[in-house]
Amino acid sequence: MSAPAGHSPMLSRLAEERATGVLLRDTGALYLEDGAVAHAESPAAPGIEVLLTAGGRLSPEAWQEAVEAAGAECATGRWLIEHRRLAAGELEISRLGALYDAAYFVLSPAAGPTRFRHGVRHWFGSLGGVPVAAVEREILRRRLLLESLWPHPPLDAAPVTPARAALRPAARLPYLPRRRAAVLRLADGARTPPAIAALLGRPAFHVLVDVRRLAALGLVETPDGGTRTSARAPAWFQNIGDDPDVALLRRLRVALERL
Repeated sequence: MSAPAGHSPMLSRLAEERATGVLLRDTGALYLEDGAVAHAESPAAPGIEVLLTAGGRLSPEAWQEAVEAAGAECATGRWLIEHRRLAAGELEISRLGALYDAAYFVLSPAAGPTRFRHGVRHWFGSLGGVPVAAVEREILRRRLLLESLWPHPPLDAAPVTPARAALRPAARLPYLPRRRAAVLRLADGARTPPAIAALLGRPAFHVLVDVRRLAALGLVETPDGGTRTSARAPAWFQNIGDDPDVALLRRLRVALERL
């Protein structure tokens, strides 16, 4: 039986050994302190600096000031708290959000070989670690959530392309929450979910959830390939036009494809 998604035998061994250093994979890095995950980074996930600055909580100038003042000492996080740029609780929420977001990609099944460098510390500094088992449980929960929304993993890395239904006048579209509508507005057939997340200053996983939900509604295209299997509906049913009952018919099509 294969290991659950998000499980790394090397990471579990390092946790047992209470190792300190950085675990490197093709999709990013996990920083360990005494066997716990202190930080995570991935090119697919906006870093904590993006979440704080693009999200509007901290100005780029204030962030740069903190990095220049304390980054060399691996104490950027502590500097932000001590100089009252951010409250401790607020910074912790942002740090954990960035950690889990990047760890989702670092521990993906297709992340490639794993290497570990002992003694390496993250420039942000120590604010406490998260047990490896807790990180792995959260990654598994997130994968199961995405699978339940629309089981097609290629959507997570492919350019987000609006479907024809999304190009109808806004009054004809189904109701979309503000954040999901913002994702759809940035879908141009070139930007991937991580690129959209960086523009919005949001965790990449949140955008993955929105993209899967938009795909389930038929508002973004689902790329060919991947692991999703479905019973194809007849051609006349796949090419539904703008009839008054199109929303109902589209939901029926989604239900058929999930069988």
